[in-house]
Amino acid sequence: MIGAIAGDIIGSVYEHRQIKTKNFPLFKPHCSFTDDTVLTVAIAEAILTGRSYLESVREIGRRYPNSGYGGSFIRWLYSHDSRPYNSWGNGSAMRVSPVGFAFRSEEEVLLEAKKTAEITHNHPEGVKGAQATALAVFMGLKGNRKEHIKERIIEQFGYNLNRSVNDIRPYYSFDVSCQGTVPEAIVAFLDSESYEDAVRNAISLGGDSDTLACITGGIAEAFYGGIPEEIRIKVREYLTPDLWEITEEFCGKYS
Repeated sequence: MIGAIAGDIIGSVYEHRQIKTKNFPLFKPHCSFTDDTVLTVAIAEAILTGRSYLESVREIGRRYPNSGYGGSFIRWLYSHDSRPYNSWGNGSAMRVSPVGFAFRSEEEVLLEAKKTAEITHNHPEGVKGAQATALAVFMGLKGNRKEHIKERIIEQFGYNLNRSVNDIRPYYSFDVSCQGTVPEAIVAFLDSESYEDAVRNAISLGGDSDTLACITGGIAEAFYGGIPEEIRIKVREYLTPDLWEITEEFCGKYS
């Protein structure tokens, strides 16, 4: 989970200033956590406490009203109506990584990922993006080879993963849909040599950088067995005490 948060923070400064290179400083002065981190922590908190995903997302999400939420989400967050709004946006995928770390079988992971998505993103593509991300995290954590992860995701979800980062980069642009983000984020992981390389791949695509790096970062953390200690230290510096407390507790229990 902390790998997803680190990806969000690193990618935050490139969300609206897309770059097409892997050569950039990991942490810049204006880096910050965004809604990707807030909602990832909310999902983790629900798993830790047994609260519903909806309760945790609405309560923790409201603590950070200026985190960069999309318009539909922020209306839902502050509305008295808690029904989902049929979104296919990539918000369902960027917050789901804790599910891949916490649950013990593919069946549980797919079911819980669906539950985290459906509180807001109950469109089939929104659910699919969350499930694919969580399953990739789970499979990476369980020691599956990249080729096996790739084949399983293609078989289950029909995403086109038969591309490289170099194939995608020249033609890719900002995209907030699950179907236009999740496959690219998974390719960024598949085409990597380390956690850091995976995050650099994701950001270098030039899309919704913080969310791409958040999704890729969670998968890469699981597969590569964690994140570099210096990145973990930087994450702690950027997070508020309440978000760090939940993150630390979750990582201590499930990582």
